[in-house]
Amino acid sequence: MSKNLPDFQKRAFARRAVESLAGRRVTVLGLGTLGGAVQAVKFLAAQGAVVTVTDAKPASKLAASLSELAQTPIHRFVLGGHDDDDFRKADLIVANPAVRPDHRLLKLARSFGIPITTEVQLFLERCPAPVAAVTGSNGKSTTTAMLHRICELASGSPGLRRTWLGGNIGVSLLDQLPAITSDDLVVMELSSFQLYWLNQIEWSPNIAIVTNFSANHLDWHDTLDDYRSAKQTMFRWQNESDVVVINLDEPDVCQWPGPAQRLGFQTGSNCSDVTTKYGVFSESKQEGYSPSQILRLPHAEIRLPVSSWLQVRGVHNLQNAMAAIAAASVLDIPFDIIETALRSYQALPHRLEFVGACAGREFYNDSLATTPESAILGLQAFTQPVILLAGGYDKGVDLSSMSKLISQACRVVVLMGQTAPAIHEQIEQNRQSGGGPEVIFASSPHDAFTKAWENSQPGEVILLSPGCASYDWFVNFRDRGEQFRQFVRELAKTHEEQ
Repeated sequence: MSKNLPDFQKRAFARRAVESLAGRRVTVLGLGTLGGAVQAVKFLAAQGAVVTVTDAKPASKLAASLSELAQTPIHRFVLGGHDDDDFRKADLIVANPAVRPDHRLLKLARSFGIPITTEVQLFLERCPAPVAAVTGSNGKSTTTAMLHRICELASGSPGLRRTWLGGNIGVSLLDQLPAITSDDLVVMELSSFQLYWLNQIEWSPNIAIVTNFSANHLDWHDTLDDYRSAKQTMFRWQNESDVVVINLDEPDVCQWPGPAQRLGFQTGSNCSDVTTKYGVFSESKQEGYSPSQILRLPHAEIRLPVSSWLQVRGVHNLQNAMAAIAAASVLDIPFDIIETALRSYQALPHRLEFVGACAGREFYNDSLATTPESAILGLQAFTQPVILLAGGYDKGVDLSSMSKLISQACRVVVLMGQTAPAIHEQIEQNRQSGGGPEVIFASSPHDAFTKAWENSQPGEVILLSPGCASYDWFVNFRDRGEQFRQFVRELAKTHEEQ
């Protein structure tokens, strides 16, 4: 298929010479609980670095990560706080990407001229394979997983020995570097935090996919412009032989500059970029699902009934699949493999995931809906009456659009966390003639889940799609989703025993 596209070249990042880590004093800031930093520590130690690991959390909160490092030669741990000398006297700082760049200790390191890197940067500086990377305010994990599934099934064909999955989707590839070759492809999800740091090495992927853009993480990025600038790292350092895949329904993204060739995907009727003529387009000009989609290339148009292949709900998942197909079209992957991959694709955990049914109610876990826009997409995926679990940690984003749809689409909403009062106030402002959902406040996760169940009726959907981050009541979105899953399991078991 790529013969129909201009000169995409399967090349690795033009790396600068990477200095040896042997004997260098490296401080790792932020061990965390998700595994990326653990792999970075193991990699650094294996390279002969003298590693200090420091985290504000005490050892009791890091037990799983510390257990993983039990056999790794670490110079020292500083837990439950930090020692400034570890940032004055180091040769290199490896920062958890969630640590803000204006953190006092990072500023201290900079004042002494000490370079700062991240786990993802350590990998990409050494990766011999080309990279297809996905970012976006919503949908990036699903699009990454879909593209990886397609490429994984195509692996072993000429020009694609093996496909690797990594980045923000939760998988560090540092330990796999010895096995990765220039004939492979690395598919990565990248967050705005990771992209912020990658800008310092002038890195962009060979194939860049941007699903969408809306306000998010304004508690980390100072302004919306700063957030946008971090995301634009995807395009900024590409060249003319690279490719970008953009959502043509997104006016903001369509205006992002860059030298690479452009493909698009579009389900809506108002194209925001009339200059991008190639990509995957819904055949119908109606919003939402259309009978089929068209892959449009310079010398061919191929009709693909993508919406009939998918087992996952929602227009947003159709968009995710279209983005993955557009990227796969660059890589000479046959259509039958694309179809097989998407037909067999199952929803990722915590992403509009069906977790059970009980007494005529269906339960869906959309805990990764940490933005208003993603919660809106989750709500729009259902035609049945919805009992919604919404709210959480306040990241400083505008909740009015989500609150407006809740007012229109939900019979009952159970509100959780810091943002509950603000969402309630906006719902009350949206009420017309006494209409709108019943609003119930919850005092804990179990209280929220129980109240959603007790106020539901047969034929309804109970949907956890909070539209907010999880940090006030939960460890993270995974913890929130797992607690919801466990509640559904226990509820189903109780009803089976009755």
